[in-house]
Amino acid sequence: MSAVARWCFRHRRKVVGLWIVLLAALGGGYAAAGSSYSEDFSLPGMESTKALKLLEDSLPASSGDTEQIVIHVETGSVRDPAVQARVAGMLAGIEKLPSVTSVASMYSDQGAAQISADGKTAYAEVQLDKLPNDLPPANVEKIIETAQAARGSGLQVELAGPAISNATAPAQGSTELIGIVAAAIILSLFFGSLIGMLLPLMVAVAGLGGGLMTIGLLSHPITLSDIAPTLATLIGLGVGIDYALFIVTRYRSGLRAGLPPEQAAVRAITTSGRAVLFAGGTVVIALLGLLVLRLNFLTGMGIGAAVTVSFTLLSALTLLPAMLGFVGTRVMSKKERRALAANGALPENTRGFWVRWAGLVQKRRTLLGAAALIVIALLSIPTFSIRLGAADAGNDKSGTTTREAYDLLADGFGPGFNGPLQLVAELNSPADGRALDQLLETVKTLDGVAAVSAFPSEPGATVAIAMVVPTSAPQDKETTDLINRLRDDVVPAAEKNTSLQVHVGGATAIFQDFAKVLTDKLPLFLGVVIVLGFLLLMLAFRSILVPLTAAVMNVLAAAASFGVIVVIFQWGWGSNLLNLGGAGPVESFVPAIMLAILFGLSMDYQVFLVSRMHEEWACTRDNARAVRIGQSETGRVIIAASLIMVFVFGAFVLGGERVIAEFGIGLAAAVAIDAFLIRTVLVPALMHLFGRANWWLPTWLDRTLPQFSVEGNQDMAAHGAGAPPLLQHQPEGNDLLDTRSH
Repeated sequence: MSAVARWCFRHRRKVVGLWIVLLAALGGGYAAAGSSYSEDFSLPGMESTKALKLLEDSLPASSGDTEQIVIHVETGSVRDPAVQARVAGMLAGIEKLPSVTSVASMYSDQGAAQISADGKTAYAEVQLDKLPNDLPPANVEKIIETAQAARGSGLQVELAGPAISNATAPAQGSTELIGIVAAAIILSLFFGSLIGMLLPLMVAVAGLGGGLMTIGLLSHPITLSDIAPTLATLIGLGVGIDYALFIVTRYRSGLRAGLPPEQAAVRAITTSGRAVLFAGGTVVIALLGLLVLRLNFLTGMGIGAAVTVSFTLLSALTLLPAMLGFVGTRVMSKKERRALAANGALPENTRGFWVRWAGLVQKRRTLLGAAALIVIALLSIPTFSIRLGAADAGNDKSGTTTREAYDLLADGFGPGFNGPLQLVAELNSPADGRALDQLLETVKTLDGVAAVSAFPSEPGATVAIAMVVPTSAPQDKETTDLINRLRDDVVPAAEKNTSLQVHVGGATAIFQDFAKVLTDKLPLFLGVVIVLGFLLLMLAFRSILVPLTAAVMNVLAAAASFGVIVVIFQWGWGSNLLNLGGAGPVESFVPAIMLAILFGLSMDYQVFLVSRMHEEWACTRDNARAVRIGQSETGRVIIAASLIMVFVFGAFVLGGERVIAEFGIGLAAAVAIDAFLIRTVLVPALMHLFGRANWWLPTWLDRTLPQFSVEGNQDMAAHGAGAPPLLQHQPEGNDLLDTRSH
């Protein structure tokens, strides 16, 4: 890596030019092709998928999205002539709009059931020709405008449905800008230099821009969710700034030690840069680990985030050393530059806060380690009650049209009306039709069923649809129990001795299936990520205990962060205060995505912390000194890096979108817990307790594993940093593969 760093430093204009050309080419391609993000919740083999496929093949007009227009009057009835005239005129206008195939009015001959018992609430169903993400946004917005134009004079008009939710979802706005401003403030305080503050931001933005344009182009050949770019921005911005911060910090350390800028840059890349490459590689591997779940929706998000992290790595390892060539010593404050010019090498701080804190952790390791473990355990308790599912309009913010429509329908027709189930039947003979009729009569008598209605069908039709309205809300456990009872007992009994095949579908069933598939596959994914992380750390640090400790710490950080998510989003503690709507289940895909990101980020801090400890251990073979020095020299930068991530992740909460807010709060909590409790207290305390056993590796395994050093060339790392003679006289080794035995 030293050759790459030296070339980029010396040919800085060429490197910057190449980056400009790369970003311009990606920008031109993106401007020409655009993006093609989509939602693909396909679950091969699941009942809800089979039901949806039947609708698409046999009843294409019914396979598109269905929205509701809900009307409500406080006085009188929706049947009053004046109300009926206004609503009927509005519905007639909507039926003529693009993307609308039909409108089922509450005033039609079959619409009596669409008016509540008290006559104050009613709804019309608008059938669209495509699924939500395939609909032109302008067409949906026209439906909303036309419907809401009928409001006034005591008539309330609200809209509900997936396409309406998409169209009225709050824009993320300037959340990225808020995160960047927060990061800039922290970097300014950390470096005391405008140039030092700007460098990490410029490098991160360049990598992020390249990554986002690339995944936009990748959205054409592969399935990428429309959440993918937001998630990629969230993770890419955080790690991009942090990676640059670690390298610039090591560069400044070299300058303070009296090294010329080029040598300081090469040293920074061959030490911290190698750690960045290793840590970033683990993030990419963890994200690509989502491929083992074999779900297009999650695979796309993992690929998108992995591509963006890869671009931030490329930017940190090539563009950053080139930029260091332009700025030289100006990454230091004016006071430091004057002192450097007057005195040469600046003395290391041996009495600062982190030196004292590292000494305290060493002295009170049992007490502080136990205290940190107790706090993490308390934060993890809510995780045991986590309930996976999908948020719906009932979790939207109060005052939004989707939330108002949801509440009106629940009040007028019952809580289960907002999550009806579909029974989609394949009819192969007249006997199957009679068996279906008997099934529907049985379903009407079940506990938890409020109503059952069959859709009209043509004579000889091979597919029939019936709607089942539960008595419980879509997110209630009782609704899940009803779906399971239908699938496991009621439907199989009706199908017995017939060729009838009935599938339980609908949005509620789809999200339940999605949660079940993820829950079943999560242990496999977790195992793959933990094993890969363990092997990588064992290879890097020639140890059994270090990667084992890291694996346990990663699980603890994830459990504690999930506990925070459960408290805020599932229990609803503070969700309204944060303008995130009411309590509800945690999105089913959040744990899988968060685990991938968290294991990567936790590995970052573990690598930066332990690599410095391992560097000192290789010099002195004194575990207590190695742990103390490693913590004291990395503590400040780890805390600064974590604060940047906390603010970047936290800024995404301000967008008001529930799913993104779950990621933002969960990741911010995880990073804070990881940095302030695990890497600052628990890991050093445990490593003091374990002693020399931290660095034990069976001899046979040491000979078997390929030799790799995260710290790079030890002489390069130590030069100018007050390294002890033992280190300075060790064999030099290879820059890429350190062949020494530890």
